This record gives sequence, C-alpha cells and structure tokens, in this order.
Amino acid sequence: MTERGVVPPGITPSQTVGPFFAYCLTPEEYDARGIAGHAVASPDAAGVRIHVEGRVLDGAGEPVPDAMLEIWQADGEGRYPGDAANAAFRGFGRAQTDADGRFVFVTVKPGAVPAPGGGMQAPHIAVSVFARGLLNRLATRIYFDDEPANAADPVLSLVPPERRGTLIARRAADGVYAFDVRLQGDGDGAGETVFFEI
Repeated sequence: MTERGVVPPGITPSQTVGPFFAYCLTPEEYDARGIAGHAVASPDAAGVRIHVEGRVLDGAGEPVPDAMLEIWQADGEGRYPGDAANAAFRGFGRAQTDADGRFVFVTVKPGAVPAPGGGMQAPHIAVSVFARGLLNRLATRIYFDDEPANAADPVLSLVPPERRGTLIARRAADGVYAFDVRLQGDGDGAGETVFFEI
C-alpha cells in the first residue's frame, strides 16, 4: 500500500506519448528491426544508389535534434512499391535526426512518374516532417539539381521561382545529395522550406 500521490519504486509514471513514440516510429535507432528505416532500397533495387543527407533547422538556423522525416518515392524506373518487378524496393522510409539535426536516407534516385491530368513529374521524393511543436506533419518534396525535367514539373512550377531552391537537393559528391529542411525562415520568411497543404 502506498501513500496517496507517491509512486512505488519500480513503477514509472504514465506518459501521454511515452518513450514508445521513438521506439515504434524509428526502431533502427534502438537496434530493433522495423518496417521503416533510413535504408529505403536494397542493393539490388532498380536505379542509381544515392544518399540524401541533410539537417533539420529551426527559424534561427539551430539544429532540431528530435525531428523525424518520412519519405515516399518511386524506384529508378518510376515504379512505386507494390509492382512485382521491384520487390527489392520499399519506397518508404523514416529517419530520426541526431543531436546536430542530421539525417540520412540510403535509396535510389527516383525515376519520373505520371502527373495527374497527363504528362510526367520530374524525379522527386515526397517528404513528411514531424517535430516538436508541430501538431500536424509538414509535407514537402525533394527535387534534384541535375534534373532537366524540373523545368516542366507541374508541382514545382506552382512554387514562386525565388522559393524553388528550398526544394532542390544539391549534388554534393558522387551519389550524395545535400538537402536541408528549414522549419521557419528569418523575420521575412526567407529561407524557409516550401511546405504544401495536403
């Protein structure tokens, strides 16, 4: 029997989200096998293998150490998971940021996919960002700076030209693309990653 309001030794207080949020959503960080990790494609998946590396930053340019990014993409031939021909490709992944706000995804460079209403979309990766202080996820995209198809992409063309750079990953090295997510811009909003209403 315990006194009112005193928790007996060995019993932890209840928590709304608890430590289980990260264990369930980013299990690779805790040596647990999960369905969603930072490695999106197996070595035999169709396409050119790439790493997408970057940081999640707040409005002051400081790292956000407890964010989670979730991605969804087509394989190198423009096929989404579920096509029997690309069984080696998950197309879906999650990565937790580290103490410096850094994340990495190991995947393949996606191929072009059909656009609603006809035509094609430039190769891109759909990204959802979850972080402290956000009640809803933020949705954005990653495009690639070496893709000529960007000029005709129907979604990218909706973004004001001066803001498009926030959606473009820069080729930093062979097989490595750099892409930072800035949750807020400076006082005028400059530098903030473009997020889409979904």
